[in-house]
Amino acid sequence: MGDEQNPFLPIANMGRIMKQILPPSAKVSKEAKETMQECVTEFISFVTSEASDKCRKGSRKTICGDDICWALGAVGLDNYAQAMVRYLHKYRVAALNQQKATTSSFEDKDEESDRSGEPSHQEDETTTPQVVMNIFI
Repeated sequence: MGDEQNPFLPIANMGRIMKQILPPSAKVSKEAKETMQECVTEFISFVTSEASDKCRKGSRKTICGDDICWALGAVGLDNYAQAMVRYLHKYRVAALNQQKATTSSFEDKDEESDRSGEPSHQEDETTTPQVVMNIFI
């Protein structure tokens, strides 16, 4: 392969994802992981290509989450499209809430700093970014 980059997701990630659905005693062969790796790469490329075509027709350069949801539906994966629309909505709400909490936390610390003359050094959980990914809930 030389200078070419491996276009696949890491095989260890494939194994972890596959084992999540299996009983704890189940094993996954290297061949199964490699096959899934190829399938996942092809799937991502296929859906991304559809989303890219839509963007190009709309004279846009950036693919967004809504484009991926649309592409899933366009290729006949309506159940996945609906699940991703729900996930994308939850993700955006969580990101907005996190942004509000972080902004509020910084404003509170600025007020404390103004009162005492020194910056506040209190840690609080709102300043730690959190990503919640419950896709199919």
